Amino acid sequence: MRQKFIFVTGGVVSSLGKGLASASIGALLEARGLTVTLKKLDPYINVDPGTMNPFQHGEVFVTEDGAETDLDLGHYERFTRAVISKNSNFTTGQIYDAVIQKERRGEYLGGTVQVIPHITDEIKARIIEVDDERIDIVLVEIGGTVGDIESLPFLEAIRQLRNDLGKENSLFVHLTLVPFIKTAGEMKTKPTQHSVKELREIGIQPDILLCRTEEYLPPALKEKIALFCNVDKGAVITAKDVESIYECPLMFNREGLDDIITDKLNIWAKKPDLSEWQNIVDITKDTRRQVEIAVVGKYVKLTDSYKSLNEALTHGGIANHCQVKLRYVDSEDLEKDVLRLLADIDGILVPGGFGTRGTEGKINAVTYAREKGVPYFGICLGMQVAVIEMTRNLCGLKGANSTEFDEGTKHPVIYLMEEWVDRDDRTQKRDRASDKGGTMRLGAYPCTVKAGTNTHKAYGEDLVYERHRHRYEFNLRYRKELEEQGVEIAGISPDERLVEVVEVKDHPWFVGCQFHPEFKSKPFSPHPLFRDFIKASLKHRQDRTKCKKK
Repeated sequence: MRQKFIFVTGGVVSSLGKGLASASIGALLEARGLTVTLKKLDPYINVDPGTMNPFQHGEVFVTEDGAETDLDLGHYERFTRAVISKNSNFTTGQIYDAVIQKERRGEYLGGTVQVIPHITDEIKARIIEVDDERIDIVLVEIGGTVGDIESLPFLEAIRQLRNDLGKENSLFVHLTLVPFIKTAGEMKTKPTQHSVKELREIGIQPDILLCRTEEYLPPALKEKIALFCNVDKGAVITAKDVESIYECPLMFNREGLDDIITDKLNIWAKKPDLSEWQNIVDITKDTRRQVEIAVVGKYVKLTDSYKSLNEALTHGGIANHCQVKLRYVDSEDLEKDVLRLLADIDGILVPGGFGTRGTEGKINAVTYAREKGVPYFGICLGMQVAVIEMTRNLCGLKGANSTEFDEGTKHPVIYLMEEWVDRDDRTQKRDRASDKGGTMRLGAYPCTVKAGTNTHKAYGEDLVYERHRHRYEFNLRYRKELEEQGVEIAGISPDERLVEVVEVKDHPWFVGCQFHPEFKSKPFSPHPLFRDFIKASLKHRQDRTKCKKK
């Protein structure tokens, strides 16, 4: 095995930013010419986050090969060029399920199945499994907080791996909190000390500490932390709050993190070229050109539910050298008051989602965008509600709906197909009952793009592959009626069974897509649909400003 491993853990509190820290380390190592991949180990017992409430877990990130994963894997793909797959994320549920299946097949030869060694061996085997032998560094993030009972098997597994791999091939990075107590007027190191103590009690001595703070740690405080936590002074790194998440690689570089990592792992690598990241940060902080986008959804009170979407919009701004401001609009509120909530907006985006709540408000947003000439971008459910709206208001089919919202609708313009074609072109029956994850069209599927459409202008290609996460499809029985009213099928599956993109012809920019383009957008490679949506919204803003001046 030629790979070296970096294990990232977190302590004191959750949500400190282990995912961003791991992604930033990956970005720094790539900037030094190394090849990286990243993995996330989640201690919850769910098999995957696919059936978890977005309010509890945030968004579900979908990989190219169709795995429903933790949102941190989105950070990994955005910050690096690593190819993330189903082997990049596994949970306690998956580990225990695999071990139980092996026991049922008799693979343990009648032995007593225990956490050690059977569970830990399964974890270790999945950690060291690397798809590409050209990988230099494997970054492994351990979910949860040190001290939580459910994460103990994962921590024990990486403790054992340190002995298996050796010190020059493995590194422990621990993210912790150094809070500023306003009444005392000083930073406190005790939470960090206790967190490291927890790790050391189970046999893990951190090599590097990332200290999440509001301000940079003074040298004296770094010395104190190093002394009490038994780490090198130079290995105490400030993980300061930043205005833009894309500052993280730059901040860690200024702290010397990549030098410490390469030194401790005995790696010879070039000095990093971070000009690309500096340019990204400069654009995101430039307020001279701005555009305001309304994000209409039902999870707007928890923006982590739209993590990839929010970042993809920022990337669209980067491509157009403008700052994107987001106005989150609860779709239920739009059932009563559309004009006030969407007034003076530059573009409207309706993202994906499940369930009936707020659906009519989203449909009202579509009507507003279509009639007022406001750029509209509908993603997954956002495309479906656009089809519903246009079938009702352009085709005159009263009560048209999705069978997800109204099973008895006379005009099921969006419906659950009885049969569909999977990735290997084998006909499958959809399972409506027990296994909700089994009813999805997941992962990358091909889409043929129609020449002359806004979608084709964006991609500049006739065939693209985009990631899906949905159950319901466009009902082809209504295609002709919609096309007669100026609705264009801009993207469709190669066999012409699955509509992927719809547009409105006589509109500045109105695109609805069945897939999730946000999952493939990166700050240094913005997705073309988000790039062009922001471009159209920027033009709408400029035109509106000119009209006001007149």
